[in-house]
Amino acid sequence: MAASLVFRLHDRGPQLVREVLLERGWKEYDGRKREEEDWNLYWRASAFPEYHSLLPWQRLNRHPKTAGICRKDLLARNLRRMRATFGSAFYDFSPTTFILPNEYTRFLAEYNRLLPTRDRSACWICKPVDLSRGRGIFLFHDLKDLVYDCSVIVQRYVSSPLLISGYKFDLRIYVCVKSFHPLTVYIHQEVLVRFATEKYNLSSLSNVYAHLTNTSINKCGPFYKIPKGQVGSGCKWTMSKFRHFLQGLDINELFLWQRINNIVTLTLLTIAPTVPSCPNCVQLFGFDVLIDSKFKPWLLEVNRSPSLTLECQTDVVVKKGLISDLVDLMNYTSTDRLRDRAYQTQRNIRPRLTVNLSAPVPLLPKMKDHNFQRKNKKSWHSQHENISQTEFSQQDSLAAYQRRLPPVVARYRAANTTAGETCTGQALNWILGSYSKTNMAVAKRGPALSSHQMKYGPRVTEVTNRDNTETVAETELSGENKVASSVPDTRSRRSTFRQSTDSSRFPNIHRY
Repeated sequence: MAASLVFRLHDRGPQLVREVLLERGWKEYDGRKREEEDWNLYWRASAFPEYHSLLPWQRLNRHPKTAGICRKDLLARNLRRMRATFGSAFYDFSPTTFILPNEYTRFLAEYNRLLPTRDRSACWICKPVDLSRGRGIFLFHDLKDLVYDCSVIVQRYVSSPLLISGYKFDLRIYVCVKSFHPLTVYIHQEVLVRFATEKYNLSSLSNVYAHLTNTSINKCGPFYKIPKGQVGSGCKWTMSKFRHFLQGLDINELFLWQRINNIVTLTLLTIAPTVPSCPNCVQLFGFDVLIDSKFKPWLLEVNRSPSLTLECQTDVVVKKGLISDLVDLMNYTSTDRLRDRAYQTQRNIRPRLTVNLSAPVPLLPKMKDHNFQRKNKKSWHSQHENISQTEFSQQDSLAAYQRRLPPVVARYRAANTTAGETCTGQALNWILGSYSKTNMAVAKRGPALSSHQMKYGPRVTEVTNRDNTETVAETELSGENKVASSVPDTRSRRSTFRQSTDSSRFPNIHRY
């Protein structure tokens, strides 16, 4: 009888993950009945220090050493470093950021430079570097209002966001990274559109319900359940509603989504050279993207563990399909024959024959018979061949186990480069391809690779295919790339994870 797939949750884990896996026929890990390593998926909220010792049938929901984009101060440093290396033509999607208290003098110089203009839209937002869910965030105009007691970042506030019925919103983009070597990225088709619950107003910077879009804050607001124009009750939309809104404004949705793809890929490239190769790991990131009134996307932050709680029907539609598609990307079968075979082999191992070394060993006399020596030599050769065949069969069996792993095919292997900058520079060349208008020394023109559309599970998508066309907005923007995008068709049922258009330049992980 084949073994069922087993999942293990750290600190009880998200309830949504448990429900989805149990519905798919998985079994939950029980330490009283199973051995320590008898599991297939370990879902953790914190880092797993023994990621390098994962067994072939095991998967982990976290890559090591990804704090470089998940902590706000480290993200600001890495984006600044990449901007200095490759220019603002690429890395122009993050607001001006200062890390306090270390960069207070630099912030003061920028603040004084903007002060003579007396521009009331020159607002600043202060965020603690290691807190989530909107905790500790506040806005200010005057320097006297900047008060902090921990390490924070101060960003130039995007004071002209795109509004829907007068309410501010941002996009929670779900990104799955299967591998950093080579970089393999999938972006989920369904995003969460998160709204503030009070109308946007720059004259009241202290009103968090008007300026912050975090659900953990707005669900406690007085207008959360009250209908709010086009927004309706609550504070979340699905991607289909947002697309309907964009179509009403006659917006080039494909071009907007291409720019968001660029933001995701260029941000991941900042840490790709420093993340160890771990083919058994897969991680889900939450990218928070704000769109301004000129339809330019801005990266606000990257979440290492995006919330998987179900607080409304929109969460059920988006997040339940998200986890189901994430499990599909792990390439599991309905039963785990590899893990079952390993434990069955371990149970069938017989104890070896013990030899008493203290007993005297009789010495054989030297034989002068040449026929006897010839027979002895043939016997030794036959034994040696049997041992070699046994070793080869064991190696073949081990190779068969390894083929069940997600193969990491290094057609363009960035991990073998000696310097991190060179690795990232090559990746940027693949992103640009032959359609780039940017003439830079680091961007060598090469052939653009075709985009890959993933077809996994029976998920309904709501985004239709469009041809790649050059728009006026593309030609007006300096340094923007023309990157082909693959968008699923609504007429077929398939997984709502699709591969990032930029990351599709990288070698793809094959499916068996």
